[in-house]
Amino acid sequence: MMKDNRGDTVSGASREAVALFEQALSGFHCYHGNPFEPLDAAIAAAPDFAMAHAMRAHLFLSGTEAAGLAPAREAIDAARRCARTDREYLHVAAATALADGRYEEAAEKFEDILLAYPRDALALQMAHLFDFYRGDARNLRDRIVRVLPNWSADLPNYHAVLGMLAFGLEECGEYGKAEEAGRRACELNPKDAWAHHAVCHVMEMRGRVDEGIRWARDRMADWAPDNMMAVHNWWHLALYHLERDEIDTVLELYDQSIRGGKSTVVLDMIDASAMLWRLHLRGIEVGAARWAEIADAWAPLVQDGFYAFNDVHGLISFLGAGRKDLVEQQMASLQRSAIEGKGSNAAMAAQVGLPVAEALIAFAEGRYAQTISRLRPVRAIAHRFGGSHAQRDLLELTLIEAARRANDVALVRALAAERLRVKPASPLAQRYRFFAADKIAA
Repeated sequence: MMKDNRGDTVSGASREAVALFEQALSGFHCYHGNPFEPLDAAIAAAPDFAMAHAMRAHLFLSGTEAAGLAPAREAIDAARRCARTDREYLHVAAATALADGRYEEAAEKFEDILLAYPRDALALQMAHLFDFYRGDARNLRDRIVRVLPNWSADLPNYHAVLGMLAFGLEECGEYGKAEEAGRRACELNPKDAWAHHAVCHVMEMRGRVDEGIRWARDRMADWAPDNMMAVHNWWHLALYHLERDEIDTVLELYDQSIRGGKSTVVLDMIDASAMLWRLHLRGIEVGAARWAEIADAWAPLVQDGFYAFNDVHGLISFLGAGRKDLVEQQMASLQRSAIEGKGSNAAMAAQVGLPVAEALIAFAEGRYAQTISRLRPVRAIAHRFGGSHAQRDLLELTLIEAARRANDVALVRALAAERLRVKPASPLAQRYRFFAADKIAA
């Protein structure tokens, strides 16, 4: 049998097909280009190439979109027919678990692969993504740590391992080590958008706004063109400018880059909804047109009930657009997921998605005390429905602004102290501190 570039056996392949598979894998690692093009060419060259079919399934599943399920299942069936090795059968089992919504089981299957084949870069990246989607910060870091002794700089795609390590370290609060790993990954491959974004996260979490802007803008030619991470990295850049109260720049980035292409990719739509809500929390009128556009993009997905993190961001767009009909439908979908759903998303919706959605609705309706009562119990477990610390900060920002509007001075003071510990120069955090101090002094 043939072997891939890391020495693992692949069945049903040819030299041409393996080369195309490796091209697709490299694109997936960097989120650059369209990995389906070389992957489909690999399958055309070697129709029984099991790992190519498995990767095709994984790619469809990696976006957490219900629309990807049908083609993913077709690819899983093809991979199952062609599989000949234990590793290939494990990939089929992992993809099947993902398609069925059993994310924890899929994570275990990927771990089984990595224990036996620690250089399986596809299994590593899929496990890393679903550690992220499940909010499993420890495994975001330690799953990479466990395989790291089997990797070295002379192996293909070593940069991707370092980029994943960087993000895992950052989500575990090891900011110095995270930045070191992320910068090293970008040195090895400047187009590694995941590694670039890990460094963005470090600077966001530490309040290093000016450095973050320079990091993003100086490397724009590497991460922006033809990259599936581009919108998310534009979002990070907009966050830095928002921290500096440069609202015109934020809106320009939103209109030209975050929503310039009117993307219907869910991960891009999440960033758009989140940015508009952050502006809304500051009392900034973003205009009905912006809200209507992103709400229209989310509307076809309102009944999917596929992933609660997505549903909450769809709900945000419907609240901003004043679409009560879609708000009701989204809430009904979340309730079905929580009560009748199967797999990992049922718990995500019940434990976090529903209370967060109820809090957001209460905020939109001016019931700030209810927003507080729903969000406070969720703070410690919000990671369970996925996202990064930076993304989930939306909930913290909603809570502190609800406390301000409810005149809950003690809560504002406490939450402002938290924010100032990590971002002492933050104008927003300072405003909340001054608000509390003025109220107490009055």
